[in-house]
Amino acid sequence: MKKFLIALVLLLGILFIIGRAAEMQDIGKVLQRGDFGWIALAIVLLGGWFFNLGLTYQAIYAILDMPVSALHMTRVATAVNFINIVAPSAGLGSVAIFMSDAASNNRSTGKTAIAAVMFVLLEYVAVLFVLVFGLAELAYRNNLHWAEVIASLILLIGALGLAILLYIGMQSASLFARVLQWGARTVNRLLKPFIKKEYLSEERAHEFAFEAAEGIAIVRHHPQRIIRPILLALLNKVILIGILTLTFLAFHVPFTPGVVIAGFSLASLFLIVSPTPAGIGIVEGVLTVALRSLQVPIEDAAVITMAYRGITFWVPLLVGMVTFRTLPHHQ
Repeated sequence: MKKFLIALVLLLGILFIIGRAAEMQDIGKVLQRGDFGWIALAIVLLGGWFFNLGLTYQAIYAILDMPVSALHMTRVATAVNFINIVAPSAGLGSVAIFMSDAASNNRSTGKTAIAAVMFVLLEYVAVLFVLVFGLAELAYRNNLHWAEVIASLILLIGALGLAILLYIGMQSASLFARVLQWGARTVNRLLKPFIKKEYLSEERAHEFAFEAAEGIAIVRHHPQRIIRPILLALLNKVILIGILTLTFLAFHVPFTPGVVIAGFSLASLFLIVSPTPAGIGIVEGVLTVALRSLQVPIEDAAVITMAYRGITFWVPLLVGMVTFRTLPHHQ
């Protein structure tokens, strides 16, 4: 069964690539038109982004007293990115990868789940930090619209929700357990008409909550440990901003730091709040329109967008396909 599921995910990845082969060819043609030196440097920088993701997870795991290799977590992070795109499941696919990795390495599944939640929260915080500067640039140019404001509020609410959940776990394991049991009960009620049985175990949710709360308590007792992962999460965004800057340079398109930061912040915002996995079809349109509103000619805006997405979406997808296959998978 395990081998069948692995093969199924890889098949979905192949079908996804085949289904968007024309898009990949267009992106390939765009990249060929750019200055090879800048494009090559952007791909090298992407490698640094991969490794920095691993360092971020390593720092988060260290908070919870779970020593891991940065290189191993780099492989896990790229595999998670791959499976969330080809098998979208509201984040459950990524949870499965983390749980499988924890089981294969005899780590606490509760602490591992908390680490995954903390990573998402740090990503939200880092995007919100960059977004402040991006929205300020748009407001200065009188290009700030309600769509950006509403999407920003959605992201802020999501970040606050995760932060509140972690805070509850820090303060009371029993209250945290009741919250998770309520969540499991709600999911079961919603899905029972369709699957005719309980999808989540409330008893397991209760046990899991106490295991996870033990990990969260470590954060409360050692708050200084959170500084390093916060800085690494911000560095993730700085690296991606650097890649976007290199695409401007590769195609000899004039720019200012404000244009790059505003464009990147909106692309990152809609990458998260988009209903499609990894913002497919949404981010491309948003980034092109955003750059156009920032006085970048529409032809240049489209080229920059395709090149940036080619480097930051398609390359990680292909790398993730390989790393997913090479990771040990526990049932």
